Amino acid sequence: MIKSQLNDISYLIKNDLEAFNDLFRKSLKSQVFLVDLITKYLLKQKGKKIRPLLVILSAKLSGEVNERTYRGAILVELLHSATLVHDDVVDNADKRRGFPSINAIWKNKVAVLMGDYLLARGLMIAVDGKDFDFLGIVTDAVKRMSEGELLQINKTRKLDIDESTYFKIISDKTASLLSTCCEIGAVSSSQNPEYHKALKKFGEYLGIAFQIRDDILDYIGTSSVIGKPLGGDIKEKKITLPLLFSLKNAGQDESQKVLKMIKNGSKDGDVKKIIDFVKRNKGIDYSVETSIKYSALAKEQLSIFPESESRAALMALVDFITERRN
Repeated sequence: MIKSQLNDISYLIKNDLEAFNDLFRKSLKSQVFLVDLITKYLLKQKGKKIRPLLVILSAKLSGEVNERTYRGAILVELLHSATLVHDDVVDNADKRRGFPSINAIWKNKVAVLMGDYLLARGLMIAVDGKDFDFLGIVTDAVKRMSEGELLQINKTRKLDIDESTYFKIISDKTASLLSTCCEIGAVSSSQNPEYHKALKKFGEYLGIAFQIRDDILDYIGTSSVIGKPLGGDIKEKKITLPLLFSLKNAGQDESQKVLKMIKNGSKDGDVKKIIDFVKRNKGIDYSVETSIKYSALAKEQLSIFPESESRAALMALVDFITERRN
Protein backbone atom coordinates (compact mmCIF):
# COMPACT_ATOMS: atom_id res chain seq x y z
CA MET A 1 0.00 0.00 0.00
CA ILE A 2 1.28 3.47 -0.88
CA LYS A 3 1.87 5.73 2.09
CA SER A 4 0.22 9.14 1.92
CA GLN A 5 3.53 10.97 1.60
CA LEU A 6 4.32 13.08 -1.44
CA ASN A 7 7.77 11.55 -2.00
CA ASP A 8 6.30 8.03 -2.09
CA ILE A 9 3.61 9.14 -4.54
CA SER A 10 6.09 11.01 -6.75
CA TYR A 11 8.49 8.06 -6.81
CA LEU A 12 5.98 5.98 -8.82
CA ILE A 13 6.30 8.41 -11.74
CA LYS A 14 9.90 9.48 -11.04
CA ASN A 15 11.01 9.19 -14.69
CA ASP A 16 7.93 11.04 -15.96
CA LEU A 17 8.47 13.87 -13.45
CA GLU A 18 12.14 14.14 -14.43
CA ALA A 19 11.12 14.37 -18.10
CA PHE A 20 8.53 17.01 -17.19
CA ASN A 21 11.04 19.06 -15.15
CA ASP A 22 13.53 19.05 -18.03
CA LEU A 23 10.89 20.14 -20.56
CA PHE A 24 9.50 22.74 -18.15
CA ARG A 25 12.93 24.35 -17.72
CA LYS A 26 13.39 24.46 -21.50
CA SER A 27 9.93 25.97 -21.99
CA LEU A 28 10.88 28.97 -19.83
CA LYS A 29 13.95 30.00 -21.87
CA SER A 30 13.74 33.42 -23.47
CA GLN A 31 15.93 35.73 -25.57
CA VAL A 32 15.04 38.63 -23.25
CA PHE A 33 17.60 38.86 -20.45
CA LEU A 34 15.18 40.07 -17.74
CA VAL A 35 12.64 37.33 -18.53
CA ASP A 36 15.39 34.70 -18.45
CA LEU A 37 16.72 36.08 -15.17
CA ILE A 38 13.31 35.96 -13.48
CA THR A 39 12.42 32.49 -14.77
CA LYS A 40 15.73 31.15 -13.42
CA TYR A 41 14.83 32.71 -10.08
CA LEU A 42 11.38 31.08 -10.20
CA LEU A 43 12.93 27.66 -10.85
CA LYS A 44 14.88 27.93 -7.59
CA GLN A 45 11.58 28.03 -5.67
CA LYS A 46 10.84 24.33 -5.62
CA GLY A 47 7.14 23.83 -4.91
CA LYS A 48 5.35 20.52 -4.34
CA LYS A 49 4.54 20.20 -8.08
CA ILE A 50 1.11 18.80 -7.19
CA ARG A 51 -0.44 20.02 -10.45
CA PRO A 52 1.92 18.29 -12.91
CA LEU A 53 1.75 15.26 -10.63
CA LEU A 54 -2.03 15.21 -11.09
CA VAL A 55 -1.75 15.58 -14.87
CA ILE A 56 0.73 12.70 -15.19
CA LEU A 57 -1.07 10.35 -12.78
CA SER A 58 -4.43 11.04 -14.47
CA ALA A 59 -2.87 10.30 -17.86
CA LYS A 60 -1.30 7.11 -16.56
CA LEU A 61 -4.58 6.01 -15.02
CA SER A 62 -6.49 6.64 -18.27
CA GLY A 63 -3.88 5.30 -20.70
CA GLU A 64 -0.20 6.02 -21.40
CA VAL A 65 1.84 9.14 -20.63
CA ASN A 66 2.90 10.82 -23.90
CA GLU A 67 4.15 14.12 -25.33
CA ARG A 68 0.68 15.67 -25.03
CA THR A 69 0.67 14.77 -21.34
CA TYR A 70 3.92 16.68 -20.81
CA ARG A 71 2.62 19.68 -22.74
CA GLY A 72 -0.53 19.65 -20.62
CA ALA A 73 1.51 19.47 -17.43
CA ILE A 74 3.69 22.38 -18.56
CA LEU A 75 0.59 24.41 -19.48
CA VAL A 76 -1.04 24.02 -16.07
CA GLU A 77 2.20 24.63 -14.18
CA LEU A 78 2.81 27.85 -16.14
CA LEU A 79 -0.78 28.93 -15.47
CA HIS A 80 -0.35 28.17 -11.77
CA SER A 81 2.97 30.07 -11.66
CA ALA A 82 1.36 33.05 -13.40
CA THR A 83 -1.48 33.18 -10.86
CA LEU A 84 0.99 33.05 -7.95
CA VAL A 85 3.01 35.96 -9.36
CA HIS A 86 -0.18 37.98 -9.90
CA ASP A 87 -1.54 37.02 -6.45
CA ASP A 88 1.61 38.37 -4.77
CA VAL A 89 1.06 41.71 -6.51
CA VAL A 90 -2.62 41.82 -5.50
CA ASP A 91 -1.81 40.82 -1.90
CA ASN A 92 1.31 43.04 -1.74
CA ALA A 93 3.18 39.94 -0.53
CA ASP A 94 6.92 40.14 -0.11
CA LYS A 95 7.58 36.38 0.33
CA ARG A 96 6.81 33.25 -1.68
CA ARG A 97 7.96 29.81 -0.47
CA GLY A 98 10.50 31.45 1.80
CA PHE A 99 12.01 33.55 -1.03
CA PRO A 100 11.44 37.26 -1.72
CA SER A 101 8.54 37.54 -4.18
CA ILE A 102 8.99 38.75 -7.77
CA ASN A 103 7.24 42.04 -6.95
CA ALA A 104 9.47 42.55 -3.89
CA ILE A 105 12.61 42.35 -6.04
CA TRP A 106 11.55 43.72 -9.44
CA LYS A 107 8.45 45.76 -8.39
CA ASN A 108 4.81 45.40 -9.41
CA LYS A 109 5.02 46.42 -13.08
CA VAL A 110 7.60 43.75 -13.89
CA ALA A 111 5.73 41.14 -11.79
CA VAL A 112 2.41 41.73 -13.61
CA LEU A 113 4.10 41.53 -17.02
CA MET A 114 5.98 38.41 -15.95
CA GLY A 115 2.72 36.75 -14.92
CA ASP A 116 1.26 37.66 -18.32
CA TYR A 117 4.32 36.19 -20.03
CA LEU A 118 4.03 32.88 -18.17
CA LEU A 119 0.35 32.54 -19.08
CA ALA A 120 1.02 33.44 -22.74
CA ARG A 121 3.94 31.01 -22.87
CA GLY A 122 1.72 28.17 -21.65
CA LEU A 123 -0.99 28.97 -24.19
CA MET A 124 1.57 29.13 -27.02
CA ILE A 125 2.93 25.69 -26.10
CA ALA A 126 -0.62 24.31 -26.44
CA VAL A 127 -1.16 26.13 -29.76
CA ASP A 128 2.17 24.96 -31.19
CA GLY A 129 1.30 21.38 -30.20
CA LYS A 130 -2.19 21.78 -31.71
CA ASP A 131 -3.67 20.88 -28.33
CA PHE A 132 -6.78 22.95 -28.96
CA ASP A 133 -8.87 20.79 -26.63
CA PHE A 134 -6.54 21.87 -23.79
CA LEU A 135 -7.19 25.54 -24.58
CA GLY A 136 -10.94 25.18 -24.04
CA ILE A 137 -10.38 23.48 -20.68
CA VAL A 138 -7.78 26.00 -19.51
CA THR A 139 -9.57 29.17 -20.58
CA ASP A 140 -12.66 28.04 -18.66
CA ALA A 141 -10.45 27.54 -15.59
CA VAL A 142 -8.91 31.03 -15.96
CA LYS A 143 -12.40 32.54 -16.22
CA ARG A 144 -13.56 30.66 -13.09
CA MET A 145 -10.43 31.57 -11.13
CA SER A 146 -10.86 35.26 -11.96
CA GLU A 147 -14.56 35.23 -11.06
CA GLY A 148 -13.85 33.41 -7.79
CA GLU A 149 -11.18 35.91 -6.79
CA LEU A 150 -13.42 38.90 -7.61
CA LEU A 151 -16.36 37.38 -5.75
CA GLN A 152 -14.16 36.87 -2.69
CA ILE A 153 -12.90 40.47 -2.86
CA ASN A 154 -16.49 41.74 -3.02
CA LYS A 155 -17.62 39.57 -0.10
CA THR A 156 -14.55 40.50 1.96
CA ARG A 157 -15.47 44.15 1.66
CA LYS A 158 -19.06 43.53 2.79
CA LEU A 159 -18.40 40.65 5.24
CA ASP A 160 -21.70 39.07 4.20
CA ILE A 161 -20.58 35.65 2.97
CA ASP A 162 -22.70 32.52 3.48
CA GLU A 163 -21.74 28.85 3.12
CA SER A 164 -23.02 28.41 -0.44
CA THR A 165 -21.04 31.49 -1.56
CA TYR A 166 -17.96 30.18 0.22
CA PHE A 167 -18.17 26.91 -1.74
CA LYS A 168 -18.70 28.84 -4.98
CA ILE A 169 -15.54 30.86 -4.27
CA ILE A 170 -13.28 27.92 -3.43
CA SER A 171 -14.67 25.82 -6.27
CA ASP A 172 -13.81 28.56 -8.76
CA LYS A 173 -10.59 29.85 -7.17
CA THR A 174 -8.89 26.58 -6.27
CA ALA A 175 -10.79 23.50 -7.41
CA SER A 176 -11.09 24.66 -11.03
CA LEU A 177 -7.33 24.37 -11.61
CA LEU A 178 -6.97 20.94 -9.97
CA SER A 179 -9.98 19.77 -11.96
CA THR A 180 -8.29 21.10 -15.10
CA CYS A 181 -5.09 19.17 -14.31
CA CYS A 182 -6.94 15.87 -13.99
CA GLU A 183 -9.13 16.44 -17.05
CA ILE A 184 -6.17 17.43 -19.23
CA GLY A 185 -4.27 14.34 -18.06
CA ALA A 186 -7.19 12.10 -19.00
CA VAL A 187 -7.78 13.84 -22.33
CA SER A 188 -4.08 13.53 -23.23
CA SER A 189 -4.07 9.74 -23.01
CA SER A 190 -7.63 8.56 -23.61
CA GLN A 191 -10.66 9.18 -25.81
CA ASN A 192 -13.02 7.74 -23.21
CA PRO A 193 -15.43 10.54 -22.14
CA GLU A 194 -16.32 8.64 -18.95
CA TYR A 195 -12.68 8.77 -17.87
CA HIS A 196 -12.53 12.50 -18.67
CA LYS A 197 -15.68 13.19 -16.65
CA ALA A 198 -14.63 11.07 -13.66
CA LEU A 199 -11.18 12.64 -13.38
CA LYS A 200 -12.57 16.15 -13.86
CA LYS A 201 -14.93 15.54 -10.92
CA PHE A 202 -12.11 13.91 -8.94
CA GLY A 203 -10.02 17.08 -9.33
CA GLU A 204 -12.95 19.32 -8.39
CA TYR A 205 -13.69 17.46 -5.15
CA LEU A 206 -9.97 17.18 -4.37
CA GLY A 207 -9.58 20.94 -4.89
CA ILE A 208 -12.44 21.71 -2.50
CA ALA A 209 -10.93 19.41 0.16
CA PHE A 210 -7.52 21.03 -0.48
CA GLN A 211 -8.84 24.57 0.05
CA ILE A 212 -10.84 23.68 3.16
CA ARG A 213 -7.67 22.15 4.62
CA ASP A 214 -5.78 25.33 3.71
CA ASP A 215 -8.43 27.38 5.50
CA ILE A 216 -8.18 25.14 8.58
CA LEU A 217 -4.40 25.71 8.66
CA ASP A 218 -5.05 29.42 9.14
CA TYR A 219 -6.35 28.49 12.61
CA ILE A 220 -3.95 25.69 13.53
CA GLY A 221 -0.86 26.52 11.43
CA THR A 222 2.45 28.04 12.41
CA SER A 223 4.20 31.35 11.88
CA SER A 224 6.67 29.67 9.50
CA VAL A 225 7.62 31.76 6.46
CA ILE A 226 7.25 28.65 4.28
CA GLY A 227 4.13 27.13 5.85
CA LYS A 228 0.69 28.63 6.20
CA PRO A 229 0.99 31.69 8.49
CA LEU A 230 -1.30 31.60 11.54
CA GLY A 231 -4.20 34.06 11.27
CA GLY A 232 -3.31 35.33 7.80
CA ASP A 233 -6.87 35.02 6.46
CA ILE A 234 -8.26 36.77 9.55
CA LYS A 235 -5.94 39.75 9.02
CA GLU A 236 -7.04 39.89 5.38
CA LYS A 237 -10.72 39.86 6.50
CA LYS A 238 -11.43 36.57 4.72
CA ILE A 239 -14.32 34.66 6.25
CA THR A 240 -13.62 31.00 5.53
CA LEU A 241 -15.46 27.84 6.59
CA PRO A 242 -14.09 27.48 10.17
CA LEU A 243 -15.13 31.04 11.02
CA LEU A 244 -18.32 30.90 8.97
CA PHE A 245 -19.61 27.87 10.88
CA SER A 246 -18.55 29.35 14.25
CA LEU A 247 -20.38 32.62 13.58
CA LYS A 248 -23.53 30.61 12.82
CA ASN A 249 -23.03 28.31 15.81
CA ALA A 250 -22.32 30.99 18.45
CA GLY A 251 -24.64 33.48 20.11
CA GLN A 252 -25.53 36.58 18.11
CA ASP A 253 -23.84 39.03 20.50
CA GLU A 254 -20.53 37.19 20.48
CA SER A 255 -20.65 36.75 16.70
CA GLN A 256 -21.26 40.47 16.20
CA LYS A 257 -18.24 41.28 18.41
CA VAL A 258 -16.04 38.98 16.33
CA LEU A 259 -17.29 40.52 13.07
CA LYS A 260 -16.55 43.97 14.46
CA MET A 261 -12.97 42.94 15.31
CA ILE A 262 -12.48 41.69 11.75
CA LYS A 263 -14.07 44.78 10.21
CA ASN A 264 -11.85 47.12 12.23
CA GLY A 265 -8.68 45.28 11.21
CA SER A 266 -7.62 42.50 13.55
CA LYS A 267 -4.53 43.10 15.66
CA ASP A 268 -2.46 40.18 16.99
CA GLY A 269 -4.49 40.09 20.23
CA ASP A 270 -7.75 40.07 18.27
CA VAL A 271 -6.48 37.29 16.00
CA LYS A 272 -5.84 35.09 19.05
CA LYS A 273 -9.36 35.82 20.37
CA ILE A 274 -10.91 34.95 17.00
CA ILE A 275 -8.93 31.69 16.77
CA ASP A 276 -10.07 30.76 20.29
CA PHE A 277 -13.65 31.66 19.31
CA VAL A 278 -13.48 29.34 16.29
CA LYS A 279 -12.04 26.46 18.33
CA ARG A 280 -14.69 26.85 21.05
CA ASN A 281 -17.53 26.91 18.56
CA LYS A 282 -16.44 23.76 16.69
CA GLY A 283 -15.51 25.57 13.49
CA ILE A 284 -12.36 23.50 13.02
CA ASP A 285 -14.12 20.21 13.79
CA TYR A 286 -16.87 20.99 11.28
CA SER A 287 -14.35 22.00 8.62
CA VAL A 288 -12.28 18.83 9.13
CA GLU A 289 -15.43 16.72 8.74
CA THR A 290 -16.37 18.63 5.57
CA SER A 291 -12.88 18.22 4.12
CA ILE A 292 -13.04 14.46 4.78
CA LYS A 293 -16.46 14.32 3.08
CA TYR A 294 -15.09 15.91 -0.11
CA SER A 295 -12.03 13.67 0.02
CA ALA A 296 -14.36 10.66 0.07
CA LEU A 297 -16.31 12.07 -2.90
CA ALA A 298 -13.02 12.46 -4.78
CA LYS A 299 -12.05 8.86 -4.11
CA GLU A 300 -15.48 7.65 -5.28
CA GLN A 301 -14.78 9.06 -8.75
CA LEU A 302 -11.85 6.64 -9.13
CA SER A 303 -14.07 3.56 -8.68
CA ILE A 304 -14.66 3.25 -12.45
CA PHE A 305 -10.95 2.59 -13.00
CA PRO A 306 -9.37 -0.85 -12.46
CA GLU A 307 -6.97 -1.21 -9.54
CA SER A 308 -3.47 0.00 -10.38
CA GLU A 309 -0.50 1.81 -8.86
CA SER A 310 -1.72 5.06 -10.46
CA ARG A 311 -5.14 4.74 -8.85
CA ALA A 312 -3.54 3.93 -5.47
CA ALA A 313 -1.25 6.96 -5.88
CA LEU A 314 -4.20 9.29 -6.53
CA MET A 315 -5.99 7.84 -3.49
CA ALA A 316 -2.86 8.46 -1.41
CA LEU A 317 -2.62 12.00 -2.77
CA VAL A 318 -6.13 12.69 -1.48
CA ASP A 319 -5.00 11.55 1.99
CA PHE A 320 -1.84 13.64 1.77
CA ILE A 321 -3.83 16.78 0.96
CA THR A 322 -6.41 16.14 3.69
CA GLU A 323 -3.72 15.55 6.34
CA ARG A 324 -1.11 18.14 5.32
CA ARG A 325 0.29 20.51 7.94
CA ASN A 326 1.62 23.29 5.67
